[in-house]
Amino acid sequence: MFNPQRFALARRRRGMKKRELATHIGVTERSVSGYESGTQEPEPGTLAKIAKTLRFPEAFFFGDDPEVPTPDVASFRSLSKMTAGLRDSALGAGAIALLLNDWIEQRFDLPEPDLPDLGSERAALTNFEALDKLALSRSAQAPEAAAEMLRAHWGLGEQPVKNMIALLESKGVRVYSLAIDAKEVDAFSMWSGGRPFMFLNTFKSAERCRFDAAHELGHLVMHQHAHPQGPDLEREANAFASAFLMPRASVLAMAPRSITIKSLIKYKKLWSVSVAALNYRLHSLGLSTEWTYRTLCIQIAQEGYRTEEPESIAHERSVILEKIFAALRADGVGKAGVAGELAISPEEINELTFGLMLNVLKGQSANPSDSGGKSGAHLRLVKG
Repeated sequence: MFNPQRFALARRRRGMKKRELATHIGVTERSVSGYESGTQEPEPGTLAKIAKTLRFPEAFFFGDDPEVPTPDVASFRSLSKMTAGLRDSALGAGAIALLLNDWIEQRFDLPEPDLPDLGSERAALTNFEALDKLALSRSAQAPEAAAEMLRAHWGLGEQPVKNMIALLESKGVRVYSLAIDAKEVDAFSMWSGGRPFMFLNTFKSAERCRFDAAHELGHLVMHQHAHPQGPDLEREANAFASAFLMPRASVLAMAPRSITIKSLIKYKKLWSVSVAALNYRLHSLGLSTEWTYRTLCIQIAQEGYRTEEPESIAHERSVILEKIFAALRADGVGKAGVAGELAISPEEINELTFGLMLNVLKGQSANPSDSGGKSGAHLRLVKG
């Protein structure tokens, strides 16, 4: 039967209002409301228009009820600046990713989550003795300690993280991409079914994506028991990200003696962060004066480095998803087979998988599994 929840999901995924959709498919706004409430079903001809307008196969609207993330469980860095349409589109992408993830986990063995709960203030305070209280404000101590504790738990030491996405996936975080060209949508994360999920906006610079990933990691380990929103929690997640990507001992040992725009561009490569992030970290550790920090903030803005990072690094992408698509391809499963089983277009899946869907699963095979049949891929194990 026609599923009104899937219809509502598809409309919100496209960021369309009911009146706008009604105009496109030639019905009244009241009819669209009826489709979403389940009191009315679209005629076959109208359903075809709905599928074309919302860019979902007709079969998508006849699946089981989807799990749709809500704003109170997802962390959005700029929720106050985000329109309802952008928020719904991002959450819609998250719902589609959950469908894709369920399909993947039925066929592949993925790493189990290894994210300790660092949300307890007492747990975070246990490591304060290792911190220099003169260099860190009281408000920054808990995130700093949490970052150090997580690094210790994962055995990272003080070394820079070469690939954030690969690290997260190896620790059981399900990482997907958001192809939303809007500065208000940075990233968001959430827990679902006991598994951590993270969504990164790939329209941002590589350095910004890495910081977003570390920021969302902070939410996942520190704010499991709270609504992951609000200015205080955002500041905590930012402080965590800064400390996690740029370990205190590492920065103190390798920081430039003369802090200028030129030295920031040179030394940011050590930790693969932005010039703005490194400038902030050096100041937070007491390595630069307030005047130097503020002056550099102005220069960074004047040079346009907040929107276009100088000497930017390459974007990271999912290692596990690439392995999964490679395994499917080896079993003769093409993009049409995956899209057919999920009743989701290849382009939609591609946007959620860092462009890997169309890059790895090039073309289609003549294998019967490509038309939706069973594949031997479910016997494979993929571990980070």
